[in-house]
Amino acid sequence: MRHFPFLKKSGLSRELLLGMAISAFVFVCALAWGGPFLSSAPFGAATRAQQSQTRSGVFSGIVVRTGEHFGLRETTGQIYRLDDPRHAQSFEGKTVTVTGTLDSEADLIHVEQIESPAA
Repeated sequence: MRHFPFLKKSGLSRELLLGMAISAFVFVCALAWGGPFLSSAPFGAATRAQQSQTRSGVFSGIVVRTGEHFGLRETTGQIYRLDDPRHAQSFEGKTVTVTGTLDSEADLIHVEQIESPAA
């Protein structure tokens, strides 16, 4: 304790000093890394953002084959992949309505039902 005479006077031990130094180091690392430790967004905000990129509904268009996958081409020309190729295969080239959830970020429709529109 020759270099730290205040440790004798204050009653602080070497272990306590080491613990404080390690705690300060961890805190500085957390500040530098940020991310999950210091998020400015409230809890659940990421979940709300993910939910805003999906929407449920009924989509109309023609079932098209794109390689080994099937998609739905809307009248606007936009093509969304369909996640149920076995069901979509029987409707290839036909106008259909697809009930499902659109993941707009992945351009993918999670299919609940595919059917030919009522004539």
